[in-house]
Amino acid sequence: MSTGVFPNHGWLGVLMPRYIMKKNIYLDHAATTYTKKEVLDVMLPYFTLDFGNPSSIHIYGRQAHRAVDEARMSIAKALNAKFDEIFFTGGGTESDNWAIKGIAIANKNKGRHIITSSIEHHAVLYTCNYLEKMGYEITYLPVDRYGMVDPLDVEKSIRSDTILVSIMFANNEIGTIQPIKEIGAITRSKGVYFHTDAVQAIGNVDIDVEDMNIDLLSLSGHKIYGPKGIGALYIRKGTKITPLLHGGAQERNRRAGTENIPGIVGLGKAIELALANMEENNGRLIGLRDRLINGIMERIDHVLLNGHPNQRLPGNVNLSFEYIEGESLLLSLDMKGIAASSGSACTSGSLDPSHVLLAIGLSHEIAHGSLRITLGEDNTEEDVDYVLEALPPIVQRLREMSPLFVQEKGGCQYV
Repeated sequence: MSTGVFPNHGWLGVLMPRYIMKKNIYLDHAATTYTKKEVLDVMLPYFTLDFGNPSSIHIYGRQAHRAVDEARMSIAKALNAKFDEIFFTGGGTESDNWAIKGIAIANKNKGRHIITSSIEHHAVLYTCNYLEKMGYEITYLPVDRYGMVDPLDVEKSIRSDTILVSIMFANNEIGTIQPIKEIGAITRSKGVYFHTDAVQAIGNVDIDVEDMNIDLLSLSGHKIYGPKGIGALYIRKGTKITPLLHGGAQERNRRAGTENIPGIVGLGKAIELALANMEENNGRLIGLRDRLINGIMERIDHVLLNGHPNQRLPGNVNLSFEYIEGESLLLSLDMKGIAASSGSACTSGSLDPSHVLLAIGLSHEIAHGSLRITLGEDNTEEDVDYVLEALPPIVQRLREMSPLFVQEKGGCQYV
């Protein structure tokens, strides 16, 4: 079982004050991951020794520039992209904003129609909402009960003035993996740019931007055991896009601002490690995921699995418990040393039900009782067994406090 506030890494544990060290199991990897030691090790010199500005022509600048190029090459290799098609950003949100606003502004004379889905991350949805206020028209495609976009819906929605389709690669809440290759084939045949938010997919799914006909792709470091505050945007060569930030000539005049060298180096290393161990890690995570899902379903009645049963991220478990309020469930699990979430980390403080769960057809009441567990590299069978031991009595206790549960039980709905 994982111990400590952070995952089971002794070098991290020694940094923490003893009074806060306790048994904890971290099951919120879709929200963020820790930075691996191998990643931190390659980052550290760029804070102190190799601190030069890559725009400078002296030895310090050249060393920094070389480090950026090496990281860029690592990311390009991971995506089967070209070296000069990778641009570094401040994270996934910036990458999404740049992809959508940049295409919208640069191609407004061609058209002002954009297609996306109803279950996108808010970095995409709110950007599209903003563009609507600027006079653009957005089509929000529905999804089926598994959270899957139908490629035929994409094809039917494309018009002569459509300039962009933005469909996420894998959903951050329910883990459903979209038919990206099929959608890419449609957009390519129609001459429409295709963007995908791959923040959750990178390191978990094979991605080939050439084979999948992807024109723009967003990714982030802190979901793959890299640092926070760093991301990248793949932009296919020849894509007509306007810069989001203006100022210096960094990133070949497309993204102004002095580069975050330690973050860039860390992102490059994190992607290398993720790709090197992906097949092995995925096989193990799928085993833990299915063990957890099946165990919960066997032990607790009236539970719904959200997301596609098979086409889902290896470590994603999203369940809805009838007659349970999600926040109470999370607090009870936290008291047992289990860290999970009820939806996207960006909206965990909101009292509104998940827009993703509503989009797949859940009622407000059931959506409020959702639990997202996302497994990571350090999680073990012992962790899963501990959750299976701790969760059923928590659910039972919370249901017995619910007037709706008592009413249904009295009406012989429960045996």
